[in-house]
Amino acid sequence: MQARRAARELALILFSQLDKEITKYSKKDFEEIILKSVRILTNNASDDLKLTLGGLFRIKEFIENYEADEETNVKRPMTASNLPVPIPMTSDMTGRIDEMLEIAEKALLALEIAEFATLESQASVKNYAITIAEEFKKNSQYVDDQIQKFAKGWDIQRLVKIDKDILRIAIIELLFIKDAPMKVVVDEALELAKKFSTEESSSFINGLLAKVIVENGIG
Repeated sequence: MQARRAARELALILFSQLDKEITKYSKKDFEEIILKSVRILTNNASDDLKLTLGGLFRIKEFIENYEADEETNVKRPMTASNLPVPIPMTSDMTGRIDEMLEIAEKALLALEIAEFATLESQASVKNYAITIAEEFKKNSQYVDDQIQKFAKGWDIQRLVKIDKDILRIAIIELLFIKDAPMKVVVDEALELAKKFSTEESSSFINGLLAKVIVENGIG
């Protein structure tokens, strides 16, 4: 995972933890929330990996029992090893395995973000996430006004919070940090929406960011 992408995901996690007006927080508060968020990530990742292992053990047990109960093996001497047998429904096994792979992927992603955020050599990840938060703290009114202006038919207070936070992060990067290409910022916002929200949200975010870009003359 790229460091800047990890920073955006960490910023999204940070924003999700804010329970009061952004102006009430200090840089130290942001750092403490990030530390807490990393702990949550690593704990969740550990739980997900344990869940994955449990699922894999169940799959293995299912296969071993299916093999042992097959008529050919039932008739073999107790001391003889079981012979391999065909599995009648591949969809049953692939479905189970796909579920485990999805959980494992999420767990590994959480661990990767946590590693990026905590390794001293990757301090830039944490620092960039905090920069996003501090820039939003200074410019929150303008950013939210932009969202409200182009969210046709939507009251900003009624937007799904994760969609609103993804928009805030992207707008901060586009208008105030200006350290990444416009296309990269927009594409990363859409990836966050697809990963943490919905396909419908990604379309909404894409359309709104396009209007913010035109409104502010970003080339």
